[in-house]
Amino acid sequence: MAVKLRLKRMGSKKKPFYRVVAADSRSPRDGRFIEVVGTYNPITEPAEIKIDEEKAMKWLADGAIPTDTVRDLFRSQGIMEKFHNSKKESK
Repeated sequence: MAVKLRLKRMGSKKKPFYRVVAADSRSPRDGRFIEVVGTYNPITEPAEIKIDEEKAMKWLADGAIPTDTVRDLFRSQGIMEKFHNSKKESK
């Protein structure tokens, strides 16, 4: 089972709100997921990003692949840098 970290769209029409979830890559975008990792609200100024760093690091370490957008969100929160540093230290 290939796990991806991706966005699940919530909210109403013209007012999107996203959950960052760990989901099987074969499931639909708004379908089943394994765990909620965080939230992203692009409507607010500046965009509101809340990510549980512990869960995100666990999923990345387990081999979950983030989508491009989620990777950018993680990078803005500093999670990708911490993940790469932890990989270097373990070698």
